[in-house]
Amino acid sequence: MAKAIMLQGTGSDVGKTVLVAGLCRAAKKRGLKVRPFKPQNMSNNAAVAEIPGDNNAGGGEIGRAQWLQAIACGVAPSVHMNPVLLKPQTDVGAQVIVQGKMFGEARARDYQAMKGRLMDAVLDSWGKVGEGADLVIVEGAGSPAEINLRSRDIANMGFATRADVPVVLVGDIDRGGVIASVAGTHLILPEEDRRMIAGYLINKFRGDVSLFDDGLKSIGTFTGWRCFGVVPWLKAAARLPSEDSVVLERLASGEARALKVAVPMLGRIANFDDLDPLKAEPQVEVVFVPPGKPLPADAGLVVIPGSKSTIGDLLKFRENGWDRDLLAHRKRGGHVVGICGGFQMLGRMVRDPDGIEGSVTEAEGLGLLDIETVMEPEKTVRNVRARSVPFDLPLEGYEIHLGRTTGPDTLRPSAVINGIDDGAVSADGKVIGTYMHGLFGADGFRGRFLESLGIKGGGIDYRAEVERALDEVAAELETHLDCDAIFALAR
Repeated sequence: MAKAIMLQGTGSDVGKTVLVAGLCRAAKKRGLKVRPFKPQNMSNNAAVAEIPGDNNAGGGEIGRAQWLQAIACGVAPSVHMNPVLLKPQTDVGAQVIVQGKMFGEARARDYQAMKGRLMDAVLDSWGKVGEGADLVIVEGAGSPAEINLRSRDIANMGFATRADVPVVLVGDIDRGGVIASVAGTHLILPEEDRRMIAGYLINKFRGDVSLFDDGLKSIGTFTGWRCFGVVPWLKAAARLPSEDSVVLERLASGEARALKVAVPMLGRIANFDDLDPLKAEPQVEVVFVPPGKPLPADAGLVVIPGSKSTIGDLLKFRENGWDRDLLAHRKRGGHVVGICGGFQMLGRMVRDPDGIEGSVTEAEGLGLLDIETVMEPEKTVRNVRARSVPFDLPLEGYEIHLGRTTGPDTLRPSAVINGIDDGAVSADGKVIGTYMHGLFGADGFRGRFLESLGIKGGGIDYRAEVERALDEVAAELETHLDCDAIFALAR
């Protein structure tokens, strides 16, 4: 079994994902065979990964963060890197994915009871991830200080103690109260868990770090823990795919550019990193529109992203008045792209006769495409290579969806995937729907698509930009952390 270390946070969204990705890249640059691991993740931003040993499977689902971390390691993503993935469908319930495959659905209380069975899957995947590796870097979830959940924990100290993996605690100074969050974690942890923590680091620091010297001394006085360093605000992290939808709440509109792209923030928005390649374009301004705000009238393109609850989000879409904004956008000659659930919403009707998504079994669509979707139990999960029909250019991406879509506009497909037509295009070519995530990541297609909207684009190699951002994050961590000491903790 490979040696391992684990990063846990004093709370959610403290930057663990980027830190693990950066440390993975730093370890790779040192010549180590390194792998990422996250026992349990909660996200509707999923990726398609290999299911080792299953030649008949199209692929399985893992959190997008572990997909990014696998890239940082220079290895193919595997479902064993994230054995338990929770995909929230409602405020109280989620779809449970185990080792890449649908395991069931559970309300929050039911899931707590389910965890005992899931630990076996976590430990099985843990053994598989370490095969042939020198180092595994583990990412926790939430906080180990959630001691009310400790007895059934599989994501933080429950895993660390069971697998005997030393922990580095991450505190986020940008939130404020970082001294209390680190010292408070030390105070309330039971001794068995406290012993697993070898030290801590401070993340997202802005300004002169020497001003926090007394803060570090205070944390040392309260905890006795070693500080492995203070990480500045990592600007390169903004060029990496984001997994947690909480980041959308902090996104501000940038400077006005030649093309404004409006993206409604659906309640169960999924795989919104589809927009990242457009955000990277110098001529493009991507604006995520929160509930209660209208779609901007000066947008040249509206992208309706994926959704984990198509009917539920479609109903909320109307409640926000976005349906009226979208029709006005079309009357002005604006373009629309719907991806996955967003594609389904563009049709005449969405039906869910088996109640797969919830109690509402049908909803009238937005009517911009002459199609209809029926939800079906079997989920399509696969990486794909395809070809754009309107632009006759190669595409590469993935599918994760329920439902079968039919109707006259599907006779004008947006792409051909493995010889099969996908999606639909309106008669005037200005409304495009597809089940394929990742299409904007194809540089040639993105350039031609933007040209059709009247601007120059596609001059960047998006995947190379991600690689460069990972290198920059790793370099910053090498500068500001004692990476030698962190890697030496591994056992």
